[in-house]
Amino acid sequence: MTGEILKSLLLGIVQGITEWLPISSTGHLLLLDEIIDISLSPDAKELFMVIIQLASILAVVIIYFSTLNPFTRKKDKQERLQTYVLWIKVLVATLPAAVVGLLVDDFMNAYFYRWQVIAFALFSYGVIYLFLERGRFAKREKRVTSLEAVTYKDALIMGCFQMLALIPGTSRSGSTILGGLVIGFERPIAAKFSFFMAIPVMAGASLLKLLKLGFSYSTQEYVLIAIAFVSSFFVSLLCIKALVAYVRGHGFSVFGIYRIVLSLVVVVYFLSTGV
Repeated sequence: MTGEILKSLLLGIVQGITEWLPISSTGHLLLLDEIIDISLSPDAKELFMVIIQLASILAVVIIYFSTLNPFTRKKDKQERLQTYVLWIKVLVATLPAAVVGLLVDDFMNAYFYRWQVIAFALFSYGVIYLFLERGRFAKREKRVTSLEAVTYKDALIMGCFQMLALIPGTSRSGSTILGGLVIGFERPIAAKFSFFMAIPVMAGASLLKLLKLGFSYSTQEYVLIAIAFVSSFFVSLLCIKALVAYVRGHGFSVFGIYRIVLSLVVVVYFLSTGV
């Protein structure tokens, strides 16, 4: 049991780190699952992945609760109105991925959850990150310097970029932050809006899977899920704060390099093992 607890703890930590950094949580978890086989039934393992994603979402809600809460008495009428408008923009941004995701979910699960796709996505987006940081986008004057400056058009475009994350290995946060940089967001604003976009998309997808999977699992499986939930939540808290602080003065080149190196490691590992 101790070994399974350590595996659960590790998977939760990896989820908490990779969900918010632009390096692909799905890609890391799928690859890690090939290396360490946690003792869960197929349905319990799927539930496990859903629950640790919910933990990451909860971390965003906790950190930005005052920003996202329109009901607090600490805000005046204008500030509450701005919060409602922010939520409308977030919902607009979630529409493209939500609609397309429902249509192609089964197809993606059948044909795209493969190490070759993950390696290609890791490599290609790593190259794109490096290009953006060294190209004209890095020098372009940023026109969106606050959440209030985000337009409905900006939100919809960010939502279209979020559709790219349907491909495993892409990174939801990476694709949306990338979209924000392309259309003129400051990095911290692109990161924050990307976090907010994750709430309805990931919470909605997780709820649907929870209803589908049910809750008939063993005590040991629930223990492992709970441990992963807690570790994912607390690591997510740290990573969200760290990423926002990091992007204030740094670019995404380091993530680009990491993705390229990891893609090569993935290729070498799977070719050598013959999986």
